[in-house]
Amino acid sequence: MTDQPEPGRPDVPRLTTREAAELLGVKPETVYAYVSRGQLSSERAAGGRGSTFDADEVRALARRSGRREPSPAGGDLVFRTGITLIEQDRYYFRGVDATELARNHSYEEVAEWLWTGELRPGVRFTAPSETLAAARRTVGALPAHSGSTDRLRVAVTAAAATDPLRFDLSPGAVLSSARSLIPTLVGALPVLGSTEADGGSLARELWPRLTARLADAPALAVLDAALALLIDHDLAASTLAARVAASARAHPYAVVSAGLGVLEGPLHGAASGLAHRMLQEAVDRGSAVPVVADHLRTGRPVPGLGHRLYRGEDPRARTLFALLEDVPQAAGALAAAREVVATTARHAPLHANIDLALAVLSVSCGMAAEAGETVFAVSRTAGWIAHALEEYGERPLRIRPSGQYTGPRPPRPAP
Repeated sequence: MTDQPEPGRPDVPRLTTREAAELLGVKPETVYAYVSRGQLSSERAAGGRGSTFDADEVRALARRSGRREPSPAGGDLVFRTGITLIEQDRYYFRGVDATELARNHSYEEVAEWLWTGELRPGVRFTAPSETLAAARRTVGALPAHSGSTDRLRVAVTAAAATDPLRFDLSPGAVLSSARSLIPTLVGALPVLGSTEADGGSLARELWPRLTARLADAPALAVLDAALALLIDHDLAASTLAARVAASARAHPYAVVSAGLGVLEGPLHGAASGLAHRMLQEAVDRGSAVPVVADHLRTGRPVPGLGHRLYRGEDPRARTLFALLEDVPQAAGALAAAREVVATTARHAPLHANIDLALAVLSVSCGMAAEAGETVFAVSRTAGWIAHALEEYGERPLRIRPSGQYTGPRPPRPAP
């Protein structure tokens, strides 16, 4: 409860210490530290018990400081964000169930919702011809063994070099760059199958760059839904890297490059490739049981299972599995994935995650093991942009953790 009105402003109540701490996202002790540093003023409450604070002053400090505290969930940092909420085994984009958005809207429409809070039915992203040509030339110069993330990284750099306005960090300019960058990334990838005329959805443009097989409507719907589901997932490692870059006022292309650098790790975007290889082996051997046994025998975790943010099944996986039921060629891989879950559940209560669902799509549609990583990277680009937009509105360079020095104490003689 508020304590008392401000002196001279009887209609404006003041905040208690607890309320000020909640508004700032800090502990009550930190509020008093702000007072001692002169960053916040306080007055004694009526009766001399506790302190009260000017609400406008506290809000202004909250905007300036972007304060972070240790996470009660075990993480290191907490950021206020209005993009994604994850709770009770569900997740939401700006308050709307993300799986519902993915089932009913295209990737581009969901991206616009994430960026602007508005749905634009039928919106399509287009790559400028000059930018696309530069990206394709750069990607074409890479060695043949280069992976998709290698290609995406250099495509981002090439796209940035063609945009002299990339340092304009106003929301309109950032969104203009994003709407052209994402289709440029897709268009720069080598084509494995037949392509259609320009103007289709991003999922349709991406499909022939993932597989030589022709796209049918149910499989294309799964790919589009996967892109929409993967756009954002709160402060994942790559998203944190993107926000750090944005905090330093890096332009949006550099923000995406920062995200891609982290995404390539085997514990993040590349995890779907491990699930693909396991699932392909299970399909080839006709059973997932010996494959799971091999993983356990060699001390390897079974890919595609478990997620630190969900106690039950990953809602993204659940949504894709339901859509894959309508893809006839996915029946074998889908059955193998369910056998993986059932076999492992005999000893550990682990549920399917998005990597296993992506593996069903990639295995059943003749895609390479890295296809899931490609889908992840293309999709998450929109999420990194959304977080960059949010971070550009914060105090610059606010993300500055303090190091805990563990080396020898000085002074020491010079070597």
